[in-house]
Amino acid sequence: MESVVSELEGALLRNPDPFSYFMLVAFEASGLIRFALLLILWPVIRLLELSGMSNYGLKLAIFVATVGLRVSEIESVARAVLPKFYMDDVDMEAWRVFSSYEKRVVVTKTPRVMVEMFVKEHLRADHVVGSELVVNRFGLATGLIEEGGDSVSGRVGELFGDDQPCMGLGRAESRSSFLSMCKEKSYPPFFNHQKKDYKLLRPLPVIFHDGRLVKRPTPSTAILILLWIPLGILLATIRILIGLILPMWVIPYVSRIFGSKVIVKGKPPPAASNCTSGVLFVCTHRTLMDPVVLSHVLQRRVPALTYSISRISEILSPIPTIRLTRIRHVDAEKIKRVLSKGDLAVCPEGTTCREPFLLRFSALFAELTDQIVPVAMNYRVGFFHATTARGWKGLDPIFFCMNPRLVYEVTFLNQLPHEATCSSGKSPQDVANYVQRLLAATLGFECTNFTRKDKYRTLAGNDGIVAYTAKC
Repeated sequence: MESVVSELEGALLRNPDPFSYFMLVAFEASGLIRFALLLILWPVIRLLELSGMSNYGLKLAIFVATVGLRVSEIESVARAVLPKFYMDDVDMEAWRVFSSYEKRVVVTKTPRVMVEMFVKEHLRADHVVGSELVVNRFGLATGLIEEGGDSVSGRVGELFGDDQPCMGLGRAESRSSFLSMCKEKSYPPFFNHQKKDYKLLRPLPVIFHDGRLVKRPTPSTAILILLWIPLGILLATIRILIGLILPMWVIPYVSRIFGSKVIVKGKPPPAASNCTSGVLFVCTHRTLMDPVVLSHVLQRRVPALTYSISRISEILSPIPTIRLTRIRHVDAEKIKRVLSKGDLAVCPEGTTCREPFLLRFSALFAELTDQIVPVAMNYRVGFFHATTARGWKGLDPIFFCMNPRLVYEVTFLNQLPHEATCSSGKSPQDVANYVQRLLAATLGFECTNFTRKDKYRTLAGNDGIVAYTAKC
């Protein structure tokens, strides 16, 4: 069996410095104080590296980032947050070499718990060799790593027994002892080292990810984030007040002054008259602000169906919200009642997705009306994500409005023709799938069969179900 052993940092990942990933653990698992403390200590860590004591600098970063944290919380960040940033940093040429071997082993200088999920599920590695965090009897990380065990080369040797790894991938300046065990060695750039014509597999894409930070917090980016947060809170307050106080027709003009921009494509339909039922706007779901932006574009407050958003988000919402129960007949009656009075916005994915993928559409909307207008929505932000599966959803609108610049793109497609609706004999799921394909093609996204349940199982370890209590 042909085998390969590769360093993670500097080989499979372009960046040899893991500091920004410790910053992510500090921010997402603990908060701003630990994040700022680790940033303050970065010059010390860097000085230790330049002095030839990089091992001590690494231990200091691990200690500050993890001490006192529950290991389950570190695992949660490693599962939900880190894979997106790791994937963005993957060296695809190194991946082509790595993936061409049958047995694949990754060696990392960070704690194994931080990388194991990513390299096994996305890079298709068989084994991970890294340091182990010391955990006390309460399940809290002490910030220390286990000492006195086998060396890296010893642990790699145990995986191969009497055999030698066929290929070792690492940095030329690396001192990793495992490279001396390999029959062949390869260093960046890797594009000239592929000798066989293997079927190329791409890493498994990261479809779901969590966390508030949009950019990987390198020291310079982290400084910008910390300096911006006080200004961002002030800006968010102003933007939210604008949405709550000003008339709907004024908001688009005033919001531009505070860095918000909405790009509209296509022709929105007119408001429903008293003698006709309302139009159902079927939107892609990028953030909880989708129906709010839709209302601003339409210049009228279009009610939106919601599920599991926080009470604070409902209070801050400038448009009416109709909370779903996930009880099919109850929700169907609610939707019919609202449509009989006017327009309605729905996001049939049931939850947000940050990446260029559309989740499976619920077919309920197709059963209830033929007046369906698909709306493709997308957005761009600079610092903070406006959605979370693990955190407190009440902060979603605040984090969204804290971004220096907000750009939303709203594309109205033509209303579905009669032959594309259930009235022509098509099944509700066929109609839902057709609308999903239309919207995906408009945005350049990819359709998937993933659901809300898949997302929450991946990111939060639950089904994303909210208990419903019927009201008398």
